[in-house]
Amino acid sequence: MKQHNIPATQNEDWGFWGTMIEHATTAWPMAMIAISSATGADFDATRAFLDSRHGRHFADDVQNGLFVGKTLQDAIDVATARWMGWTIGRGTSRDTGIPQGLPYLTGFVIHCGISEEQKAA
Repeated sequence: MKQHNIPATQNEDWGFWGTMIEHATTAWPMAMIAISSATGADFDATRAFLDSRHGRHFADDVQNGLFVGKTLQDAIDVATARWMGWTIGRGTSRDTGIPQGLPYLTGFVIHCGISEEQKAA
């Protein structure tokens, strides 16, 4: 796993990192790679997603996997697959501009990446 290309969190108090508590250091690169691989998004957009409120909800899903006895990697992989299996509905599309029918994880990773770029501009 090449961790030198993985950006650090910019939100240690909240988002994925803050929700993963004692697992954060180990879980961060695993989640970055799993999400980036599944969505095709770059690490910057993936980091923006994990640092967002959506990343916090993703971490809740990972924590649920840990609670039922999954390994950290398995919990991340199951959460990733679950979020890729959901699709953006009409209401979410209307509210966010994410195209309807797009995998939920892909849509929100791209959305968070674009939102962050707009804030920086």
